[in-house]
Amino acid sequence: MTSTSLSALPAVRSYRYWVATYRRTWRGSISTTVVSPVLYLAAMGVGLGSLVHRSSAIGGVTYLQFIGPGLLAATAMQVGAAESTYAVLASFKWVRVYHAMAATPLLPIDILVGHLLWIATRITMASGVYLAVVAAFGGIKSPLALAALPACLLIGMAFAGPIVAFSSTRDTDSGFAALNRFGIVPMFLFSGTFFPISQLPEVLRWIAYATPLWHGVELARSLCLGHVSAADLAHIAYLAAWAAAGIVLAARAYRRKLGV
Repeated sequence: MTSTSLSALPAVRSYRYWVATYRRTWRGSISTTVVSPVLYLAAMGVGLGSLVHRSSAIGGVTYLQFIGPGLLAATAMQVGAAESTYAVLASFKWVRVYHAMAATPLLPIDILVGHLLWIATRITMASGVYLAVVAAFGGIKSPLALAALPACLLIGMAFAGPIVAFSSTRDTDSGFAALNRFGIVPMFLFSGTFFPISQLPEVLRWIAYATPLWHGVELARSLCLGHVSAADLAHIAYLAAWAAAGIVLAARAYRRKLGV
């Protein structure tokens, strides 16, 4: 399929809007995409890591090698969540970009898929930079780490799908603070990113097992350290189920709100 025929696809037309918008605003994302991972890994992986000795609790690797893949997965989650909240609400209510698109031959599913493609692009961009930074700091032990990039895309979409569905039902942004405070931040802290969840009380440990981020952290860590096992297939299936369920719910909400 040629680039001309691809550009004629309805979802691609929706996607091109987000690309054009980002071309005017990309400079504002440099600090979060490039500077933050460098500073975070320097502080946590190198600074704090110098005080943490290798042990069986973290798989016998350095703390940098333990925390790097965890932060990689957490970055995919954070980017997927951030791109799925205010941009969706604004497109429905404030800027009404979706309504402008719906006034053209684009269907609600085209509008949704185009935006999801852009969210996937942002997740891939941010995760690619973070993976390169982790590698530069020495946080990777296996060439299988290259597969961590598509894994991060899956992790990010496991959050983006459900959060887009949630955002499309909102009339105000009041729910986003609660989502971040009681969902994103606790998962960031207690889903195995910074320490093994085996150190948590049993009740909290089972809650962590149910979170998509724990599965994402385990998957990214397995790939970056070269410890791939059959359990990773379960992680992939779990993340894919979250992404698929979210996209199905989002499609229903878009059809309802855009009057089709």
